[in-house]
Amino acid sequence: MSDELTLVGGGAAIDDCWNRIGVQGDKSCERLREHVHCRNCEVYAAAATRLLERYTSLHDDVELVVQEQAVACCSLLVFRIAEEWLAIATRSLDEVVALMPIHSLPHQRSRSLLGVANVRGTLVACLSLGELLGITVGGVPPTQQRVIPRMLILTGQGGPVVVPVDEVDGIHAIPLHSVLPAVRDGGLAVSQFASGVVQWQGRSLTRLDDELLRQAIGRSLA
Repeated sequence: MSDELTLVGGGAAIDDCWNRIGVQGDKSCERLREHVHCRNCEVYAAAATRLLERYTSLHDDVELVVQEQAVACCSLLVFRIAEEWLAIATRSLDEVVALMPIHSLPHQRSRSLLGVANVRGTLVACLSLGELLGITVGGVPPTQQRVIPRMLILTGQGGPVVVPVDEVDGIHAIPLHSVLPAVRDGGLAVSQFASGVVQWQGRSLTRLDDELLRQAIGRSLA
């Protein structure tokens, strides 16, 4: 250890006598006759021990802060269809856009296929996610804010698809530990597509399974 010990903040101050009356100072310390050098003195050793304890405590505090900040999160888009609040991983999302006209298709066989929408000059299949997930269209949750319906452009197996939704809350980083396992309820069709449930800002969200949703979209377009 160096003859010059660094003083650290926190706790009682350490008297660095070696810098005042020891070998780094005016050498007037009476203990020098016995120990010759400050590093052989029990006062110096005790000060060194106290400093090391402070450094250890400081390291533990910093490590705890880092652990708290390093909570694993998942990036989810939160939106609503009818009365169901849903969440989907942002990796499955291309874009959130304003409502656009939907052009119906003749002789379409899928109940969930609404038609096509013109997305920047490209015709993209438009699906009813509510129909696909088995969500019953009903009342709207009470709110004090003006709700603006949107369309989501999702990545599908054969290309993007457009799905209208009643409300978009936004993209949130939700801690993974808050995502609970989904319960497969035969009475709720949407639960068959769930990978988890989240209690978030006073709402119960169903997190949709990316792969199951892609498969269902692919079947509806086949």
